[in-house]
Order: sequence, then structure tokens, then C-alpha cells
Amino acid sequence: MHGIPHHCILQIVLDTPLNAVFDYRWVCDAANEPRIGQLALVSFGRREVVGLIVGVAHSTEVPEGKLKDALSVREQLAPLSPQWLALAGFAADYYQRPLGEVALPGLPKNLRVLTTVALDRALKKLAKHDAVHDGTPLDMPQLNPAQQEAADAIGGAKGFKPTLLYGVTGSGKTEVYLQACAQVLAREPQGQILILVPEINLTPQLEGNIRARFPGVMLATLHSSLSEGERMLHWLAAHQGQARIVLGTRLAILASLPHLQMIVIDEEHDPSYKQQEGLRYSARDLAVWRAWQLGIPIVLGSATPSLESWHHAQTGRYRRLELRERAVKNAVLPQVKLLDMERDKPKDGLTAQLVAALRQRLERGEQSLLFLNRRGYSPVICCESCGWISECTRCTSFMVLHKPEHRLRCHHCSLEMRIPRHCPTCGNVDLQPLGRGTQRVEEGLQALFPEARILRIDADSTRKKGSAQEAFDSVHRGEVDILIGTQMVAKGHDFKKLTLVGIMNPDTALFSQDYRASERLFAQLMQVAGRAGRAAQTEGGSASEVLIQTRYTQHPLYGAVVNHDYDHFATALLEEREQADLPPYLFQALLRAEAAELATAIEFLSMARDCVEHPGITINDPIPMSMTRVHNVDRAQLLVESPSRPALQAFLKLWTETLRAMKSRVKWSLEVDPLDI
Repeated sequence: MHGIPHHCILQIVLDTPLNAVFDYRWVCDAANEPRIGQLALVSFGRREVVGLIVGVAHSTEVPEGKLKDALSVREQLAPLSPQWLALAGFAADYYQRPLGEVALPGLPKNLRVLTTVALDRALKKLAKHDAVHDGTPLDMPQLNPAQQEAADAIGGAKGFKPTLLYGVTGSGKTEVYLQACAQVLAREPQGQILILVPEINLTPQLEGNIRARFPGVMLATLHSSLSEGERMLHWLAAHQGQARIVLGTRLAILASLPHLQMIVIDEEHDPSYKQQEGLRYSARDLAVWRAWQLGIPIVLGSATPSLESWHHAQTGRYRRLELRERAVKNAVLPQVKLLDMERDKPKDGLTAQLVAALRQRLERGEQSLLFLNRRGYSPVICCESCGWISECTRCTSFMVLHKPEHRLRCHHCSLEMRIPRHCPTCGNVDLQPLGRGTQRVEEGLQALFPEARILRIDADSTRKKGSAQEAFDSVHRGEVDILIGTQMVAKGHDFKKLTLVGIMNPDTALFSQDYRASERLFAQLMQVAGRAGRAAQTEGGSASEVLIQTRYTQHPLYGAVVNHDYDHFATALLEEREQADLPPYLFQALLRAEAAELATAIEFLSMARDCVEHPGITINDPIPMSMTRVHNVDRAQLLVESPSRPALQAFLKLWTETLRAMKSRVKWSLEVDPLDI
């Protein structure tokens, strides 16, 4: 009977806001029995779309006249595993989104197109690769005792073992990861390892290290700057088990890895692991759940761990391993000094002490880094006659001056315009820039040190594909004397000749309304400071220094940075959070609303606040977002809090169902565990 064609019902989820599973009819026999986890092409409304089969049944409640036939099943692609479907299901439930909105966007775009031409081509290409799984490492350097202990503890771990690898900058965390990977690859003949980094520009350096160490292993990379063809090829290599090491940014956490044996999260504290649009998931948190689901070890590494991870380590949920010394012999942590801008008044943004330190490095042939987390030439231009300021017409923000391009640009909605020749209000032709961005600092340094080789690395200077890597390569080759950069240069990069870091304008974060601002500033300062002095200090060479320009030299945060004292700083912050009832001692969700008028958004949130009973849940009053207007849309938010995560989740499930049933033209979104409030 199995060979006789018969009808079955495919239960399929689609990438749609509708929280539903759709039934389609399919004629099948033993030769083409559809399986859960396969992709299918179906008709939906007036479109043809690709969906994911999550169930196969023999009957349906859909009336015969309304039941559509599925158009095709992608049989050439192995089904997604039950474990992967469970991961997507958990993410959908936890972040309160339909399963289809999680599962389908988690797949490469070329898998979701109507034709299978690209898929067939990629499968044919991968079929030519021999299944080489030789995980023998080459050129394994000698580890110091602390590194060796950490590598053995991680690589030898069995079962679900979350480990926080807390190591100062330059302590050799990457080498610990690689040697732990070698142990796993040797023990598990088919085993796969997932390594996550927070930003795309950190992948090339680590990719090179992995390829050199494991030449007999296929490596796949997954990040958003790959072409769609490349991304599908690498995703398929992971899905078929050919790629034994997968390196990627946050989107790689949703990769299909049927033989996953270990997960590494580098720079685990980094906010870039949190997706800020669509499905607002935390790749770090999903990685921990995935490791628990599969019963495998996971290591979270950082010089400045997130307070959540530090708290887990303190309470025993995570095992803590420490690397207190730099890995390179005779390499020492840089000396951090505070430059008082009240006493040493800056000229063109630079104090006399910082200029002298830059000159000294130039004379010695050593490299310097100036860190300023503000791109553009200046944040705003103004008219000193009437007070006009270059405000964006579509956002509650200012138009930033980009002098080389002769443009004003809004960094929120991307509106651009030419620099006005005179004040639009009073006609004054003498318009002045206020404040400094990286372009203005670059211009000032070129005037100050005309003989120096100066390079700026920020989002504006690295727009072309490959330009960021070329810029970093030129620094590594020693072709740059002074590097100016934003947070792109702050972490992960190993600049051997860099002995001076100057930090400009960090004070604004001290007075932010965001309770996470001090944690982020401390991490940022420690990370960028860690770029200095990573090589061994030679006799006669200058000791590495970090000079922080500030008007608040007595602030305890700067004191902790000077002393490289994350432990006490984190402990003090956790005490403050506990007293103030803030995460990680409280769980939050944020409902955002967008409308043409702010009053409409506030009104919707007020209705949302009262539409469901909420014992044990605190719902705060709706307020405008700090950046209220973006691209001519007004935005407001409503913060929901609870000391119990299960209680909050139960409430959110009921709440989102009610909100979806409310008929409103207001666009709304819910974020669980928000980072920006």
C-alpha cells in the first residue's frame, strides 16, 4: 500500500506576522514521503512562497474547497533536524514571534527563492569537496599554566558546561579557544564547533588563525557581508556536516549544525550580539540555550564580562576560569593615566600631554591609536548670530557635518544635503562646526604632524567591501603611525607595534539616562586600552600607555580603569542594580509603538497597558522614546517588569495575543530583555 500514491496534509509555517500553521495537500508515495524539516513551495494569497514543513498529517479541518495543493517539496535538501526546529521554536516562544518569522529568515535567502537553480549549483559545488575531517592542529604554541588549565577544562568538558573565560586583554583567550577546539576535534571524528564574534571586521583575523591551525578541516563563515551565493554555500557546508568549524556573527547562531559539540562566544559582553530589528534576539542567550539543549560545553570569553554573565559566575551557574596575565612573555598591561582637561586645556581637541606623547611615539617609530566614538567631522554646525543649528527635518537629531564629502548627513534616517553657504534663518555666511568627530581629528593631526602616516577607520572610511580588512592589514604591516578610529578598532585586533592609546571625549556616557551606560563605557575603555602593549616590551622601548582625556578625574569609573580593576567595579555595579531592582535581578520587556503623531502612539500604549490583567507584573506609564522622531515617524515605549521570568513570559504570551487581536493602525513591536531603554 505504501507504494500507492495517496494524499497527505503538509503543515507549513511561513514568514508572515500571522501566528498560524497552514495546511496544504500533497500527493506522496514511499519514494517521496515528505518529512518534517523540509522546505516546500506553496501558494499563499496571490504569491508563491517557500515555507517550512513542521508536521505531516492525514486529515485537516480546512474545508476541501479552500485546501490548496503544495507546489513542490525541496527533496534535494536534507531536512532541518528536530533540534534545529526546537531551537527556532524556543526563540519564537521566548521572543513572542510566530515560528515562521523566526525559522525562515534564519535560512539563507537563496533557499527561500522560488527556483532551486542556486541550491542545485551550490550542492553540486560542495559534492566535489572530499569529506576531509583531519582535525590535526599545526604549530601549537606552548601555553602558560593558566592558559593550559583553561584549555584543558574547556576542551575536556562533557555535557552542558557553561564556562566564563575571564581574561585581561592580550591574555591569549583566542589561543585557549583554538587548543580547546583541537581537543574536541580529536575526540569527535564528525564533531562541529561554532565560534561567534560580535562584529564582521573581527572575522578575517580569527579566520586566518583557524585556517593556519586546522588546514585539514573545512571552515565555514557566516555573516551579513557575504554575498547570497557565498552565504548559502557556507550554510549548506555546515548543514551537511562538511564544515567542522563555523565562524560567524550573531546570525550564525541560527545555522543548522547537525553534529555540534561545542560553542565559543568571544567578547560575550558585546551589545552587537543583540539583534535590534525584526526578531530582537540575543545570540549569546540563544547559544547558552542551544548548548543546554544539546548537552554540550559552551565558553563565553571576555576581558569585561557582561554583568549577567558575571552574576551567573558568582552564583555558580557558570564556571569561571581566569587569565590574569598577558600571554606574550614580557608584555605587560599598559599604564593608564587621566589627563585633566580643566588644567590642560585641549587645543583642537588634544591636550598638550597627549600631543607630546604622540610626538614621542613618532620619534621612536611606534604606533599610536586615538579613539573617538563619533564619526563625521563635527556633530553639528551652527550660526553664532541667530543660534540656528543643523537639525534633521525628519528626526529629533542633528545633521552631522561630513566635510570631505561636503555634506550634512543624519546618522538615523540617512537624509543628506549640501552644506548651506549661509544661515537659512538670518543669512549669516559664517557657519561654525561644533564638537569633533573622527574626520576633524584627522584634519587636525595632519596639520600637527604633516610627516606622519595617519589613517582613519570608521563606518565612513570603510564602506567598500574589503576596505576595512585592507585598512587593518596596513596597520599590521606597520604602514600607519597614527590610527584614528571609532569602536571598530576597540576590540579583538592585535596591533604588535602599538604602544599608545589616546581616548577622547568619553565623559558624555557618564551622564546618560541609560543605566547600562557605565557598564558599556567601562568595557569600551578597557577594550580599547587593551590594544596597547600587546607585544613584549623591549629594552629601551617605551612602556605602553593609555591616556584618557576627561574633566572628571575623580570619577570612580575612571579609577577602576586606571587600576584595571574589573572585579570590584562589576561587584559594585551589581550591588547598585540589586538595590535599584534592575537586571539581572529583574526581567524586562519593552513595547514600542510608532505613528505619524506622538499622541497616537501614546494612546495605543495606554490602551495596551490596560487590556490585560497583570498581577505580579509592573507596567510603567508610556513615554516618548529618547529619540522620539525618526524618518517622520513618532515613537513611544512602555516598559514591563517582573522579578520572575516565567511570570513575565506567561503574561507576554497572553498580552501579545490580545495586542494582535486589537485593530489599530499603529505599528508596534515587543522586545524581550531590551538593552536600550
